Amino acid sequence: MLELHDAPLAPLTTFRLGGPAARLITATTDAEVVAAVREADAAGTPLLLIGGGSNLVIGDKGFAGTALRIATEGFSLDGTTLELAAGEVWTDAVARTVEAGLAGIECLAGIPGSAGATPIQNVGAYGQEVSSTISEVIAYDRKTGETVTLTNAECAFSYRHSRFKADPDRHVVLRVRFELEDANGLSAPVKYAETARTLGVEPGDRVPLADARETVLKLRAGKGMVLDLEDHDTWSAGSFFTNPILTDEAFAAFHARVRERLGADAVPPAYPAGEGHTKTSAAWLIDKSGFTKGYGTGPARISTKHTLALTNRGEASTEDLLALAREVVAGVHDAFGITLVNEPVTVGVSL
Repeated sequence: MLELHDAPLAPLTTFRLGGPAARLITATTDAEVVAAVREADAAGTPLLLIGGGSNLVIGDKGFAGTALRIATEGFSLDGTTLELAAGEVWTDAVARTVEAGLAGIECLAGIPGSAGATPIQNVGAYGQEVSSTISEVIAYDRKTGETVTLTNAECAFSYRHSRFKADPDRHVVLRVRFELEDANGLSAPVKYAETARTLGVEPGDRVPLADARETVLKLRAGKGMVLDLEDHDTWSAGSFFTNPILTDEAFAAFHARVRERLGADAVPPAYPAGEGHTKTSAAWLIDKSGFTKGYGTGPARISTKHTLALTNRGEASTEDLLALAREVVAGVHDAFGITLVNEPVTVGVSL
């Protein structure tokens, strides 16, 4: 294991923000990951797990404990079963499954971060979520001190949520297993309307895998959602807020606020989210509250390509970013009575 002290953490995040860690360990095998976690737990040392750093907002003061960077490698295909080490680069893994002719995660192309983070957040985009294909998660259980295998059901997946996110100090993901589909080189049925429209097909149709992946990459790039060192619109955590899920009663009240603010014919985005619940769009809320693309005058601004991404224009601090996030949260609440929830994990800071 590589060990550094007073180590910068900003370069390990897609925001490129945050102060140093008192200690940074880079682990390249599952055994090293487990050993580092056990050591920290035995000593009572605060522990921060870092994968691809695409979902982290670290405070300017840094982290006064041990930061463990999980850099394990491992890509294994056995028929339609895929096993990924937690440290595998997610977007590279997606590309390899497409090359292998397997469907199920092709619309999750271009998402930054590591494979081990995908079950924690139940990563999803363009009509796919990893919960639809994950069969098992192998993790180190910090409570029992054992390595365990959790089934899909035991992961308790829901929208951008899982048991790992609900109890972040319990499990350390080591490996993730997926059950993909061999559809003779075709994608899973295209679910997302924008993707189908761009491909020139109807929702539910299948297309060549490579076409689905390339289309999603182009759509993401157009929104600044594919990492590019030269493009400050990609110095972000992708979507900074989750789409609100409202009860029927809360949605009715929200709809009334929309009509009052935008006119009697105004209709907010609405998507089924289970019995008695409706999901609406955080991006729509932000835009209609007056926070348009490129909003801001300081070093942290809303992306010029997508209202849901908050970005570091190159010289921002974490406090700059949080000030913008708080302004957006307050503005949306004042306009529509909905409190947005941040999607990235915050370390040493909060909204």
